[in-house]
Amino acid sequence: MQSDNERFNMLNYFLTDEQKEIRALARQVAEEKIVPIREKYDRSGEFAWEMVKVFAETGLTSVYIPQEYGGMGGGLLELVLVVEELSRACGAIALSIAATGLGAYPIILFGSPEQKKKYLPDIASGKKLAAFSITEPSSGSDIGFIATRAEKKGDHYIINGNKQWVTNGGEAEIYTVIVANDLSKGPRGISAFIVEKGFEGFSFGKKEDKMGIRSSATRTLIFEDCKVPAENLLGKEGRGFVIALKNFDHGRPGVAAQAVGIAQGALDVATRYAKDRKQFGKPIASFQAIQIMLADMATQIEAARALTYAVARAFEVSEVGERFTKEAAMTKLFASDMAMKVTTDALQILGGYGYMKDYPVEKMMRDAKITQIYEGTNQIQRNMIAASLLKEYV
Repeated sequence: MQSDNERFNMLNYFLTDEQKEIRALARQVAEEKIVPIREKYDRSGEFAWEMVKVFAETGLTSVYIPQEYGGMGGGLLELVLVVEELSRACGAIALSIAATGLGAYPIILFGSPEQKKKYLPDIASGKKLAAFSITEPSSGSDIGFIATRAEKKGDHYIINGNKQWVTNGGEAEIYTVIVANDLSKGPRGISAFIVEKGFEGFSFGKKEDKMGIRSSATRTLIFEDCKVPAENLLGKEGRGFVIALKNFDHGRPGVAAQAVGIAQGALDVATRYAKDRKQFGKPIASFQAIQIMLADMATQIEAARALTYAVARAFEVSEVGERFTKEAAMTKLFASDMAMKVTTDALQILGGYGYMKDYPVEKMMRDAKITQIYEGTNQIQRNMIAASLLKEYV
């Protein structure tokens, strides 16, 4: 991998010294710790707990958590920087932090002081992972139709139903779960709860065997008369739909960062290969066809990175209540489509070698695909962008 000066000799995106240090640390961890073991975990599909320990020891788990709860006091941009650099080595292993952020942000944004004090320090220290859960077998991108129900009984809520495709599922200790408490009210009848691993009536389905991000755990959450204390309600009853939407606004730049990192990793491999691989007596990098592919790949990555950083920074400097739903969707859409194209082109540059597991590009291509699917498919992102755009022209 390139040094900071080599890769950012022209654009540094006005990062602060602290942000540069965070990015450099994440890159060092990626190079020294993740690269040597990524193939092993991709093949086995095991969850990389050894890397979670490293992330905790280096403080990478805390970059976006407020200082009063044991974090570094950064925000979404700091999380984006970490996720991008770790994903450059392995998009799957990076998900332990990215998915925890998705599970933690509802607590950061909507949690009571007591909830923040109880849960955020353990997330910041890396002692516990978090996860966000909204998708169900019958409702994927249609988050307004939720069948999992919560019924108030005394000082508890009783939850019944299933949640599907939960990243960090089974490994995380803290789950932000979106459920319906009054189906007659539609979206206004949806609430959010903090559910802990070990709560009575809460269990997990099998670990899914996936095409990509194989070392990231994906499981179904099963609620069978699960007892959740009333104080674990996030915000108020009926606020779950809003919490979910705002959480997706914060989560989609994280997916974009993952996509940018995966694409950059693929470009790194393809560029080095093109310089070393000789055909017809000279490196294939000397062929104009390869140069054009590399130039397009690098340009697309930089454009996606710029958009991702800009949207992530906007959340940190915006006024209270300001939304960036359209821009967050654009970021996720553009970066994930870019990652799929770049990893495909990188594999093409490597030719037959790229198709083999001897090189990491085929893994990067498999990992890139999910970024077009989760947190709302790219078709849904386009619908959202168009809907927002049409509202602006009245």
